[in-house]
Amino acid sequence: AIDFRARRICARWPAIVGREVADHVTPESYADGRLVVRTDSTAWATQMKLLAANVVRRLNDELGEGTVEVIDVLGPHVPRWTSGRFRIKGRGPRDTYG
Repeated sequence: AIDFRARRICARWPAIVGREVADHVTPESYADGRLVVRTDSTAWATQMKLLAANVVRRLNDELGEGTVEVIDVLGPHVPRWTSGRFRIKGRGPRDTYG
């Protein structure tokens, strides 16, 4: 079963953080006062880290004091370039320049 507080956070997220932030930042999980959010770009990850203290305060105002203690900000899912079918072992971009 999903935690009641986690459902309330997801349901109220756009109203609490605003439409612009909600378009780029989504709550991913919540447990023991720790909210994990995922951003759609590294720029929004940086912005969300700056906004985290204000968002924690607003979440606690809306949902009850102590509901959220910490926000962990994760950047976007990105492909890994360190392995795969087309990986060529070497020194990387330095090989191109001499």
